[in-house]
Amino acid sequence: MADSPNIVTVTAENFQAVVLEGSFDRPVLVDFWADWCAPCRMLMPILANLASEYRGRFILAKVNTEEQQALAAEFGIRSLPTVQLFKSGRPVDQFMGALPEGQIREFLDRHIPRASDGLLAQAQGLMVAGDLDGARALIDRAREADPENARVALAELQLMAARGEIIEAQAAIDKLPIELAGEPEVLALRGQLRFATALEDAPPESELIVQLSNNPKDSLARYQLAAHQVLRGDYASALENLLTLMKRDRAFQDDAARKGMLAVFDLLGSGDLVAGYRAKMMNALY
Repeated sequence: MADSPNIVTVTAENFQAVVLEGSFDRPVLVDFWADWCAPCRMLMPILANLASEYRGRFILAKVNTEEQQALAAEFGIRSLPTVQLFKSGRPVDQFMGALPEGQIREFLDRHIPRASDGLLAQAQGLMVAGDLDGARALIDRAREADPENARVALAELQLMAARGEIIEAQAAIDKLPIELAGEPEVLALRGQLRFATALEDAPPESELIVQLSNNPKDSLARYQLAAHQVLRGDYASALENLLTLMKRDRAFQDDAARKGMLAVFDLLGSGDLVAGYRAKMMNALY
């Protein structure tokens, strides 16, 4: 293990450089162990093999707690082995005990980018630029290189949406791997598909504005206008229209206005606009 460039013995003197500063470049897995700990000795070869297999996608840092008691105390180590994963200068996750290799792989894959993720990120950039054929080629390369990467299915779904294949995308989104269900990109995509579906056979935005000027209580026109506004990125106007619709016609399409506001919140994630309209929505409801 001493000859591996991806495994480092860590002391109080080099902890700052190897773990805290180093974790800004790539994740650092810190193994707190001791000679007398039998589970530690069981875990060591598993971690070493994974460090070799992952080829530098993370650094394995070994801390002998008998020799580095101050470090163990600083990070709250109370049982051995304890393994903490550091990213961007701080611990973000940990496990205790000699877990089976499969569980450790799952732990690592939650935090460590896969080689194919770079191809998928490039594909998303091409989608934004409108090069859908180029995105398709990169997604195919990612699937060939790493068929186990669940995010390939998400990229394919995003490509369906970009091509306007709304019905197909709606059918496919519920078939995504369960571990992706709560991902921000999936929540955002659900929102986009909701509004894209609302615009099937809908008039252009300019016509809807005229309809509403003639009849401000036209619930369908207001909802379709909000959908247009969401899809072109005018979230403030969309939220204002959805809030107005929720106040005037809560029963419209099974509470579509409130559900639409929640979908926009998922699209945006956070920020002053979300906080402000979330408060307005709650005030209107209660």
